[in-house]
Amino acid sequence: MSQDSALETSKTSRVLYIVLAIFLGEFGVHNFLAGYTQKGLIQLLVTVFTCGIGASIMWIWALIEAATVTNDSEGRKFS
Repeated sequence: MSQDSALETSKTSRVLYIVLAIFLGEFGVHNFLAGYTQKGLIQLLVTVFTCGIGASIMWIWALIEAATVTNDSEGRKFS
């Protein structure tokens, strides 16, 4: 991460990230939005392959991310 990217602001809204984490977090939609493709894919696949049984665990994971993640995958602060 360069110093320039640390000063840049992401085009992704923090509010949108949080809302997606709350309502679609078990599918990893918020992570896809922020560029965290691998984490999003893990959340989606766990939910799908467990026929929804793992969704509650993925949703809790999403809520924790909503409260703690402040940067996108390139290190830029959410707008």
